[in-house]
Amino acid sequence: MTNPWQDNPYERDLDRTPANHTALTPLSFLARAATVYPTRTAIIHGTVRRTWAETYARCRRLASALAARGVGIGSTVALMAPNVPEAYEAHFGVPMTGAVLNAINIRLDADAIAFVLDHGEADVLITDREFAAVIKQAIAQCDRTLTVIDIDDPQAQDYATIGERLGEIDYEALLTEGDPDFAWQPPTDEWQAIALNYTSGTTGNPKGVVYHHRGAYLNALGQGLAWELGSHPAYLWTLPMFHCNGWCFAWTLAAFAGTSVCLRRVEPAAVYAAIAGEGVTHFCGAPVVMNMIVNATDTERQPLPHPVQVMTAGAAPPAAVIERMEEAGFRVTHVYGLTECYGPATVCAWHDAWNDLPSEERATLKARQGVRYHVLEGLMVADPETLAPVTPDGETMGEVFMRGNVVMKGYLKNRKATEEAFAGGWFHTGDLGVMHADGYIEIRDRSKDIIISGGENISTIEVEDVLYRHPAVLEGAVVARPDDHWGETPCAFVTLRPEATATDAEIIAFCREKLARFKVPRTVVFGPLPKTSTGKIQKFLLRARAKELDHP
Repeated sequence: MTNPWQDNPYERDLDRTPANHTALTPLSFLARAATVYPTRTAIIHGTVRRTWAETYARCRRLASALAARGVGIGSTVALMAPNVPEAYEAHFGVPMTGAVLNAINIRLDADAIAFVLDHGEADVLITDREFAAVIKQAIAQCDRTLTVIDIDDPQAQDYATIGERLGEIDYEALLTEGDPDFAWQPPTDEWQAIALNYTSGTTGNPKGVVYHHRGAYLNALGQGLAWELGSHPAYLWTLPMFHCNGWCFAWTLAAFAGTSVCLRRVEPAAVYAAIAGEGVTHFCGAPVVMNMIVNATDTERQPLPHPVQVMTAGAAPPAAVIERMEEAGFRVTHVYGLTECYGPATVCAWHDAWNDLPSEERATLKARQGVRYHVLEGLMVADPETLAPVTPDGETMGEVFMRGNVVMKGYLKNRKATEEAFAGGWFHTGDLGVMHADGYIEIRDRSKDIIISGGENISTIEVEDVLYRHPAVLEGAVVARPDDHWGETPCAFVTLRPEATATDAEIIAFCREKLARFKVPRTVVFGPLPKTSTGKIQKFLLRARAKELDHP
């Protein structure tokens, strides 16, 4: 049978060749920025100033030195670092070798880090010396032998006690081994993996989310389009580069030839100083970052020399916080996404007609999660079983679904979870929301009990597992408690064993020994847990009780 697609004049003798087809990769953005704007500033970090030409050469040196150590296609290079130039360079230098970059959450404990390193089969670990203590513990638990490279950042002196050297070489010495003209090649297939990002482990161990070059390329551009970024933004790194590769902004800034203003710690005084001193025009962050900014003291605060664009996502920002940010001269864009879709993939696209509404109403509209990015092909709220779209009335609940080029390749070494996530040809987000009549979605709840605190995902199952290890605890359940600063914090409901005693301070201290600090419950409530007739704990009742507690 004749193939109708091939048997037409627009396909015959019109083949893909190197002249008319190249795999999409965000690495090409760096090469272009270095060629077109070689002397423009790409990186600012304290007294460090580097141009795009210098940054490109350093990335190629990194790729060359790693390749000489056997890093290439099939390799994983892990990164444990705050928002420093080395982390930015790794987003280009690592995939230039064909390898995959695994940027690790710097707030994880040793057990979680060891799991990520083993599961992701890391060959090399580039790590900032600030984290030497926890990394040393993690490496001791690993089943793999790693090549460790230390980042020795002078700026760290202002923030932390510098840990011991763990590696065979430091980052700067490694670069001296590399070739600044390293002849890297784009992938032959844009489906090739570029990055590995781990979820927070809502049902046990975290899942490894795999990104490909095509998706990274597209969502890097999608971020710029959704934000109307324009050429040469001055971008402050308040959003962690380890979080969905900085929502792909590491690559976006190369595409738009912007300037990365690095920041090891997110502090109000440092943010205001960067705006005033470095001309910062844009930054991203969770609602907790906005709350920190608007609640800055008079000593920390400085007058804004110009309007500053802020992109926020995570737990829906309170309308009151958005309103206060706008009053202070910040312009807020609200987006929504997940690790599985390269970070944000929907935006509350603004309409000029809304500018005339009262400020409270504008803030309420801006708190919605919005419409799909240009690079996301499908977005709907539907019945999770039938996939039938809900009535767009702003009231009928359903699950949020996405599909398109900026949805992950899948979960590493987890076919079952991947198939479940993609059932019916859509990505199941697990978030519950409504569709408004104007086509804008709004998240109302989470089908999974994940807690989002300060932009970080916390698994209730992981925290509950620790609670059950306490000798006095008979039963425990963890839910989200609203928090004016963090958005949400873990609230533990605990039933003690007969004749056992424990205080809330003792329970919290026990958890602190076994969990990363941001995962530790801030509130403990003692008493019997509500259950169904089959013995299942009714978390919806606990969430209601947590909301009734006085806000911290």
